[in-house]
Amino acid sequence: MACGDDGKLSLDSIRDSLIRQEDTIIFNLIERIKFPINPTLYKQQLPSSSNISGSLFQYLFQETEALQSKVGRYLSPEENPFFPDNLSDSIIPLTKCTPVLHPAAESVNVNEKILDIYINQMLPLFCTEADDDANFATTAACDIQLLQALSRRIHYGKFVAEVKFKDSTDEYKPFILAQDRDALMKLLTFEAVEEMVKKRVAKKAKVFGQEVTLNDSVEEVKEKIDPLLVSRLYDEWVMPLTKLVEVEYLLRRLD
Repeated sequence: MACGDDGKLSLDSIRDSLIRQEDTIIFNLIERIKFPINPTLYKQQLPSSSNISGSLFQYLFQETEALQSKVGRYLSPEENPFFPDNLSDSIIPLTKCTPVLHPAAESVNVNEKILDIYINQMLPLFCTEADDDANFATTAACDIQLLQALSRRIHYGKFVAEVKFKDSTDEYKPFILAQDRDALMKLLTFEAVEEMVKKRVAKKAKVFGQEVTLNDSVEEVKEKIDPLLVSRLYDEWVMPLTKLVEVEYLLRRLD
């Protein structure tokens, strides 16, 4: 999806990718909830003698992105950094290809909002509130993988918006010219599709999160994650933020 001709960018191909990304998010959630919240990781500021500003988690996340940027992660329009001012130059040469997104895509990044919601709302919902278990590096690694998966899924709204705009330019153009966010949001909302997505991710969470046993006599299957919480994750945050990305992209589409 990074580059190619218009024929390769379709709602069907995007839908297939979004469905696969659901799997990644759920598996990463299952990995993350093995650990408590570990509040020290996010709240405790590093000592000034370390010459590092921010929390331990922020430091680990920034360093991870800086390393990944060196090998070209953020050359792909599917990837959006959480700390864009801290990236390193890529040692991988830029691949020559036909962009599939409008240049406005580069200015649409809601990762600051995603990170805030993740730490203050999502983690308390999915993880236990217990004392630190000192697994800071492992916990942060799980956080980063999950956050990057969520970011990729949410920012795929740019691809969705591009296809919808090209398929129905005359329908979208007046609202874009009028900078009418509410009208665009209404145009982009399909409640039946959203209900289907919520049911699908809940079912996946139930299947993926089952405790596998060879004992056929076990009557109750233990679940590693509550399927209803995964449905709520999509309902309250993933899908609304995706539509926010779509709207912001479209508002810039004719600049």
